[in-house]
Amino acid sequence: MLTFQESGCYPDPRCPGPSAGTPPWLSQSSPPPASGNVWNMAATETQFMLSVGLIEKDVNGDTLWVWCFPSVASDLRKVLLSKCCLTQDARDFHTFVFGQFCRTWYYITTVEVQEPTALNKVTHFSIVVTAKDFNPEKYAALSRILCRMYIKHGSPVKMMEAYVTVLTKGMCQSDENGSFLIKDYDVRKAYLAGSVKDVVSQFGMETIILYTALMLKKRIIVHHPRIEALLEFTRVLPTLTWHRKDWSILHPYVHLSDPELEDLKKCPGYVAGFVDPEVSNRLDLFDVYVNLPDGVITVSQSAKESMAMGKLHKDIGHLIVQSAEDAERSDSQVIKDISVKTKEILANLMALADKCEDSKITLEGLKQHHFPPATENFLFHLAAAEQLLRI
Repeated sequence: MLTFQESGCYPDPRCPGPSAGTPPWLSQSSPPPASGNVWNMAATETQFMLSVGLIEKDVNGDTLWVWCFPSVASDLRKVLLSKCCLTQDARDFHTFVFGQFCRTWYYITTVEVQEPTALNKVTHFSIVVTAKDFNPEKYAALSRILCRMYIKHGSPVKMMEAYVTVLTKGMCQSDENGSFLIKDYDVRKAYLAGSVKDVVSQFGMETIILYTALMLKKRIIVHHPRIEALLEFTRVLPTLTWHRKDWSILHPYVHLSDPELEDLKKCPGYVAGFVDPEVSNRLDLFDVYVNLPDGVITVSQSAKESMAMGKLHKDIGHLIVQSAEDAERSDSQVIKDISVKTKEILANLMALADKCEDSKITLEGLKQHHFPPATENFLFHLAAAEQLLRI
């Protein structure tokens, strides 16, 4: 039988364990059903969900990780505790934060306990959901329901039952606590939740620097002292390279700690958010640095050659700005306009590759087309990013 001790979690005496409210097939001693719609749903719609955990702050001011299901590795648990506002000395209270560590997404919802409740020794608590997918709105909605259940019952049992119901059926329904249906949260909605128009409004033609850096899979660091501003801004940037639909490059909430920086450095290109201004001195971490409060973008010395701008960049920049400034166009239409231009560039690059041996581009091959130097440079580095370059 799976126990909380075996799963690497702190047991909570208020939650007796799987035998109290968990289907027998979730224990180690029983196999899952061989067939059936419920299990099929779990294998498709909910396969991204990994765990749910609970952090509490008591009347003495102590903050502890008190429970989780089914398990959270100790190194991840340390990172999650550092992300929870209840463990931070600052007075800032963050109702919802999200981020990524070691290819695991985490979503932390924090609430203040308003008396009277069953939680008479708890002042605040955080629900921590981990998953394989990027979908803040989905997990924020689920966490709100779990929070209401915990406030009412004062025990993780009902919370675990609701989590397991979502895990197996893709939904949980309650007249008191609200309903949650996974199918209501399409991943494309999560991708499009931010505003690319707001990004262009702030940076204008300099948005082309962000576009170029993303196209070339460069390392982008964004700094803002407010985590909410970081989350809102950074989640938008991958839309500039919509053809990839790759949000794994997003690390919106990173601390200057060794485990997190080691994880970040494993990524060839990324968008990483930091609240600590000290990150501006870490030249080893970025090719492009975005000072969000001041609205300043800086290209590092080491990246200036590959990021050199020319007429092609100017044309793309004008297209982005004109589309974004059109009041009649929605954010999704602006993203489509940028994507159409990107696909045109990639089609031209593929055509060049098709003329080369092994369909791989070489610098010598590019030089034969007599492109302007900045365009040739961009296409060369883009070919490398798109794995079209012969090494």
